[in-house]
Amino acid sequence: MSSRTLRDVALRAPGNLGRPFWESAYASLLLFVDAVVVVVASLLALALRVGEVNSDLTVGATHPQQISYSALIALMAPAWVLILAASRSYEARYLGVGSEEFKRVVNGSVRFVALLGFAAFATKAQLARGFVAIVVPLGILMLLVSRYAIRKGLHALRKRGMCLHRVVVVGSPEEVLALTKQVEREPYAGLYVVAAALPDYLDVHVTHDGRELPNIGPARRMVPKLAALGVDTVAVAGTSAMSSAELRQLSWDLEGTGTDLVVAPAITDVTGPRIHIRPVAGLPLLHVEAPVFAGPARVFKRAIDLVGAIVLLILLGLPLLVVVLLVRKEDGGPAFYRQVRVGRAATRFRIWKFRSMAVGADDQLAGLADRNESDGPLFKLRNDPRVTKIGARLRKYSFDELPQLLNVLAGTMSLVGPRPPLPSEVDVYDEHVHRRLLVKPGMTGLWQVSGRADLPWAESVRLDLYYVENWSVALDVQILWKTAFAVFFGRGAY
Repeated sequence: MSSRTLRDVALRAPGNLGRPFWESAYASLLLFVDAVVVVVASLLALALRVGEVNSDLTVGATHPQQISYSALIALMAPAWVLILAASRSYEARYLGVGSEEFKRVVNGSVRFVALLGFAAFATKAQLARGFVAIVVPLGILMLLVSRYAIRKGLHALRKRGMCLHRVVVVGSPEEVLALTKQVEREPYAGLYVVAAALPDYLDVHVTHDGRELPNIGPARRMVPKLAALGVDTVAVAGTSAMSSAELRQLSWDLEGTGTDLVVAPAITDVTGPRIHIRPVAGLPLLHVEAPVFAGPARVFKRAIDLVGAIVLLILLGLPLLVVVLLVRKEDGGPAFYRQVRVGRAATRFRIWKFRSMAVGADDQLAGLADRNESDGPLFKLRNDPRVTKIGARLRKYSFDELPQLLNVLAGTMSLVGPRPPLPSEVDVYDEHVHRRLLVKPGMTGLWQVSGRADLPWAESVRLDLYYVENWSVALDVQILWKTAFAVFFGRGAY
């Protein structure tokens, strides 16, 4: 492929902003906003606790001196931001996707608190405890909220084809196509595949969504071609793509080019704290810990379930009563629907839901079997004639699921977990799909925030298994946060 053709491909593909420009601009914006947020949080804490910006505090014991809180704030803001930078919260790899960015902001803020306490002790500063008690949690909260808001702006740009990482995928045609589908399924991740490097497949091209990915040849000869493509990331798609010696050579060839090298692991859908690098005799081995389904974290999860279910039932008591009356008024049938589902360890329980279908809907299922739109054992029909008018509204915003808070209180379900399956679905599960039953089913889960009923069966299984393999309290909180938006906009529910 000529360099002219490569340039044409680069110009046609979206996101051609140049990595140094948008990444450095985004990091600079975060740094500026963080500094402003810290100052604002400090001034608010000062107004709430001390009362006046020009109030003084005493520093030193032998020769005490008075300095104003405004001077303290002028020192705090850059110190806080510098510690955030030292905690690597501005590195491009952590920005725009995932929870690592937020973790680093919290960790850096905690380090700043430790520094502030040490400085106050060393200088004998009579710092108002109320000021510290307000500025720290307020500052952390405002930092996280501002970071989230800026991230949503980045996601909006990526949806328009801007601020993307331009990727070349190395592997066989099948591996390249699989990884391309995977990374472009979530556009907010900011990965756009512009070409493929197919070893031993010089005359083969990969087509995805009607777009042909140019083949720039074996990885050992592709590095000089990356600049013309505007590539900033090389992704090795699988174990058959290249040998360990070739991968090492590729990493050396990419040094100094500003191009990242990422490798898809042989063990997929296992992430986070379960994976550690363990050096043995100079060889870095990937240590994968077994998933944890018991212990203190599980007890904490149960506590969150109980508190969350009780609070929601109290807050939603009146709306739930209104729904009961509306469901009964439409056709005179019962307000609730109970159905047998399969829970943790294959135990069976009855799930609570608001009735969203006509009375006797289960008896009509056989007559609708030939209209099933699902590609798996589920039954899905976008315009199901059994759904009532009020039921359609309840389903759109998942309000029909709220009675499952009773299941959460009873301990048969959790607020977050895999989708609770029917016994008929479990009977036809493939062997690996039974891992969904290692944890309690949930009212919401990764399937809920990733497309809901619009998801194909294989993808819903993958998401549920990912949750089982990588469960954590932090992941639960993230899913609950995203669920609120998925429900509010009514995406993928019918």
